[in-house]
Amino acid sequence: MTIDSAEVVAWYSHARRDLPWRGPDVTAWQILVSEFMLQQTPVARVAPIWLEWVARWPTPSATAAASAADVLRAWGKLGYPRRAKRLHECAIAIAAEHGDRVPDDVEVLLTLPGIGAYTARAVACFAYQQSVPVVDTNVRRVVARAVHGLADAGNPSATRDLADVAALLPNDATAPVFSAGLMELGATVCTARSPKCGICPLRVCAWRAAGYPPGTGAPRPTQRYAGTDRQVRGRLLDVLRASSAPVVREHLDVVWLTDTAQRDRALDSLLVDGLVEQTADGRFALAGEGDDAAPAPQGGAKQKTDEGG
Repeated sequence: MTIDSAEVVAWYSHARRDLPWRGPDVTAWQILVSEFMLQQTPVARVAPIWLEWVARWPTPSATAAASAADVLRAWGKLGYPRRAKRLHECAIAIAAEHGDRVPDDVEVLLTLPGIGAYTARAVACFAYQQSVPVVDTNVRRVVARAVHGLADAGNPSATRDLADVAALLPNDATAPVFSAGLMELGATVCTARSPKCGICPLRVCAWRAAGYPPGTGAPRPTQRYAGTDRQVRGRLLDVLRASSAPVVREHLDVVWLTDTAQRDRALDSLLVDGLVEQTADGRFALAGEGDDAAPAPQGGAKQKTDEGG
């Protein structure tokens, strides 16, 4: 089966959420910022921080001129703070190498720090209205159900998933709207756990026609946060964000007494990731705020070079 693009476009025109990065005056850079922030983070948490961010740093050069520490503070509670570091690096590259303009070519976008296959195509599509397949978890789920009759999309395959969505794109100017609508459909109607099939705009759906067969894989476990290294890293960063000067080790030690080895591991990973630095006298600060910072320890957590994390 296939998906009627006209149905998706018509539905999206009246059902789309009023998200701030969808406004008519939003720039390509500001759309790119939203895509960085939305990786693994709910819309409700992103919206207020995005608004503050683009008001303070509306362009790549404005972001590039900010210190790494200011960027980490502005990132706040969005989580996965390595994204903030990569966004800052991306801004520096765009300002220095691309005349302060976000590139519109997918292959060029892929050369920028922190930009992977999804973000490159999302920027080309949503910022520059290009007809390129944009595939996220929501899109994969809609295609799996409506086209293939499967309850879930299974393991991702970049080649297969991009080909599936490319085959659905309309051959006219509505292609970017269709891409946005397909994503919106998965986010708000064709959801993972409680799909609202009664209000789905698609008249033809292979999964519905097959009688809603259950998925064959094990349910995806809910990602735990409490007690993880992520939580410990967050608490350590909270201390450093709240301080305008480097802090002594004792101020960090008290944030996690449950497992001191875990605390030490979390601090080491922040140093390795370049989010925190240690001064020559042994104090700790956000990146860029330590005087005469000592080299980060070798080993520890491996820094990702693509989206997420």
